[in-house]
Amino acid sequence: MIKLDQVKMKIGYSEKELLSSCAILLSINKKDIVKIDILKKAIDARRKPKIFYILNVGLTLSGNLEDKFTELKVKPITGLEYKKITYKSPIIIGFGPSGMFAGLALSRMGLKPIIFEQGKEINEREKDVLEFWQNRKLNKYSNVQFGEGGAGTFSDGKLNSNISNDYCKKVLYEFCKFGAPSEIMYNSKPHIGSDKLKEVVVNIRKEIIALGGNVYFSHKLTDINIINDQIESIEILNLKNNEKQTYKCENLLLCVGHSARDVFELLSKKNVTLKQKAFAMGVRIEQKQKDINFVQYGSNDKRLPPADYKLAVHLPSGRSVFTFCMCPGGEVVSSSSNEGEIVTNGMSNFARDKENANSAVLVNVTPEDYDSLDPLAGIYFQAKYEKLAFELGGGNYNAPAESVGSFLGKDNCKHNINPTYRPNITLTQIEKCLPDFVANSLKEGLPLLNQKLKDFAKNENLLIAIESRSSCPLTILRDENFESNIKGLYPIGEGAGYAGGIISSAQDGIKVAEKIYEKIEEEYKNTGWGIFD
Repeated sequence: MIKLDQVKMKIGYSEKELLSSCAILLSINKKDIVKIDILKKAIDARRKPKIFYILNVGLTLSGNLEDKFTELKVKPITGLEYKKITYKSPIIIGFGPSGMFAGLALSRMGLKPIIFEQGKEINEREKDVLEFWQNRKLNKYSNVQFGEGGAGTFSDGKLNSNISNDYCKKVLYEFCKFGAPSEIMYNSKPHIGSDKLKEVVVNIRKEIIALGGNVYFSHKLTDINIINDQIESIEILNLKNNEKQTYKCENLLLCVGHSARDVFELLSKKNVTLKQKAFAMGVRIEQKQKDINFVQYGSNDKRLPPADYKLAVHLPSGRSVFTFCMCPGGEVVSSSSNEGEIVTNGMSNFARDKENANSAVLVNVTPEDYDSLDPLAGIYFQAKYEKLAFELGGGNYNAPAESVGSFLGKDNCKHNINPTYRPNITLTQIEKCLPDFVANSLKEGLPLLNQKLKDFAKNENLLIAIESRSSCPLTILRDENFESNIKGLYPIGEGAGYAGGIISSAQDGIKVAEKIYEKIEEEYKNTGWGIFD
């Protein structure tokens, strides 16, 4: 296969038209193109309302014709492939993206991981989430943050990241293998959607089990036993029967998410080295998707996908105000994991066909804002304002909300948005649940963002508080071998402070699995065991 970049096609192009364009660009007969694979697809809206697709394509040519284009040849993308090895089963805590892909890699290596997840499997977890959204009954172990698939399962399922390497390609390949739409392999901003992602997560779990691994839901890590700075064993609570069991453990992969506050407190007590980290806090903004489409495309052409955006401004104060986790055609969701706290997030299904768009609008928060040297100060900072939001919303899991115009001090400004947040919203002054510097930065930044994207922050749009879990406010320090200061303890993914989304978390899990594989392989070489397939 050869690769041809920057093929420009009109909206609504046919496969026949694409074939002709490729043949012209290569100066060959179109009959010599046996197959076309789209490798990357992006929208060019720089000359709106004239919109084009820019494609990178892979072409399979007849006969020996590909030999004329040796500089364009590309190697095919593959998934996770390893020689198998036999060893004691590593233990994984958490079954979000990093835990899933660490587990999948270890299983393909023949290492049969044991995985513990405090939340429930996806079907039962979904029932718990709906019970909270509809009836305000929160299960603190099984919710939008915790359970099979991690927090990403109830999100947009975005798979774009700021990194591009072979690990990313392998993750996308594996997602497709387990049921994700094939277009994630080539869309410039790929997403699966919450509805599709649930199916994919279950299929990955089944593969791990088929390869000899074990996945236990409703099993919570409650203690880590350390002797001479090395993992000895862990204690697991079965939440179904309230029984505890101790498991010997040589390699512990800690794949908890950014909301696993009880785990962070446990690690602090066990003298695992933690460090404060910056994060961001703000609100969700909800807009009409048709407004965003028209501004971005100059039209509402239904052949185009729902438009998105990514905006940022830097203020004289040194703060930044920026959008994060934009969800076209989606909804704002309640993502609380602790009683008496409000947390918002955004979610979209694959079709992204709902009326509203939404995104987080955030302000950077630094360790200097915590006013404490405690490594856990960031999570206490988050919790303080999440509790204020709960009280401001009425103490019943309604989220505080306010029109953009009202928040900016304009009189008689009502929103015209049909709110998607469940259970409901309470119209109030949202700055009462925000740190002063966050509220002031948002007031300064929203009009500037609106200058970058018309109608982004128009008076009638809706702000919903509080968005506080954009990332983990601490880092679990690890060395070049991915180990913490405790031998055998591997902090991984978002909860460890080393990732910021599905793709980066997944590849972090794979890298740690491979490091453990290398360590075991080295032991085999030194002892002469050599137990490989």
